[in-house]
Amino acid sequence: MQQDMIVILDLGSEQNTLIAREIRALGVYTEIHPHDITKEQLAALPNVKGIILNGGPNRVVDGAEIDASGAVYGSGLPLLAADHPFAAKHAEAKMQQTPQWPEDETARRDMLSAFVFDACQAQKNWNMENFIEDQVALIRRQVGDKKVLLALSGGVDSSVVAALLIKAIGSQLTCVHVNHGLLRKGEPEQVVQVFRNELGANLVYVDAAERFLGKLAGVADPEQKRKIIGAEFIRVFEEEARKLEGIDFLGQGTIYPDIVESGTKTAKMVKSHHNVGGLPEDMQFALVEPLKMLFKDEVRACGVALGLPESMVYRQPFPGPGLGVRCLGAITIDRLEAVRESDAILREEFANAGLQGKVWQYFTVVPDFKSVGVRDNARCFEYPVILRAVNTVDAMTASIEEIDWKLLSKITERITREVKGVNRVLYDLTPKPVGTIEWE
Repeated sequence: MQQDMIVILDLGSEQNTLIAREIRALGVYTEIHPHDITKEQLAALPNVKGIILNGGPNRVVDGAEIDASGAVYGSGLPLLAADHPFAAKHAEAKMQQTPQWPEDETARRDMLSAFVFDACQAQKNWNMENFIEDQVALIRRQVGDKKVLLALSGGVDSSVVAALLIKAIGSQLTCVHVNHGLLRKGEPEQVVQVFRNELGANLVYVDAAERFLGKLAGVADPEQKRKIIGAEFIRVFEEEARKLEGIDFLGQGTIYPDIVESGTKTAKMVKSHHNVGGLPEDMQFALVEPLKMLFKDEVRACGVALGLPESMVYRQPFPGPGLGVRCLGAITIDRLEAVRESDAILREEFANAGLQGKVWQYFTVVPDFKSVGVRDNARCFEYPVILRAVNTVDAMTASIEEIDWKLLSKITERITREVKGVNRVLYDLTPKPVGTIEWE
């Protein structure tokens, strides 16, 4: 079933994702698009029932206030303008205006509901079954009889993409798992076991640890690390594609927060994501990104609807650059191993305490400085390990998990005893915002 759509135009708002999620919660699909969407781009979107002109404090770009195109005002579609003074110039359009969105959630939902269902006459047909049906059709139309190469990390996003692509094109998919030397303890072995041995996927395993670590040697800037890792991933896939012959497409688990945080025309970049800002300009593939308009909780719901096991769908989130952005600064083998071993201890103790599946994400970070400590009655100069545990729904905001003191003490004792070169353990209490979930 083709789903009705409400288009949100980003005219400088800081609430685009909030409004999008609230409309989807009403059962209607929505997408966020740039303020300067053209007539042709608007016409290419399926089943658009109405447009929200979402203004806000970021409406000044390059010294000038931005406005939607004449094609939007002349579209004949119902329009809702929020905090957007330019809308007053277009009295001929079918428009509702509000100075700003109500802060009260119920009042805002009532306003959105009236616009979506009364003014736009949209149908309540946004659900995962319909989304999957639509994406399967879109994938088949895009790919045709060609072949797709998928970067399969084993994380939630790539696993759901794999399941969706298998449903859409079956044997035309080849999954490639690259061990870049930045994976968690036991992870490469687990990916091979689950996907090749249990799910029967066409899986190619590539051990490229030395190659990646060589490229990253001496690189301290986190943005540069992300771009190196992203570019090197593509090079590895290009090499594998040449061996396989006839690969035209690259499947990716890009999701909506990746795109938002990599920057829009009215919002500053938080950080580039290796699958958004790190792709080389001379890339040889066309991209297949069926999850790029979904938030994290929606990706999980999609995985469940596709029949993936819950243990896979609710697996710990893991950044594309892996431990490369948790070994802060220039990556060294000793600190990388300290991250890997301390992370394994943290995950084991959280599982033993019944926190696995209850806390959204937890991991360790090792910075590139040392502190004085005492070991075996002698002075030692070793690294600290930083613990982080957060809860979130959509990865756009996050709160801190309050961990039992005895559990923190046990984790600290194990890490300082079992992990070589570590003499301190710290707990990060910073929510998002003002911090991000990851440190780099």
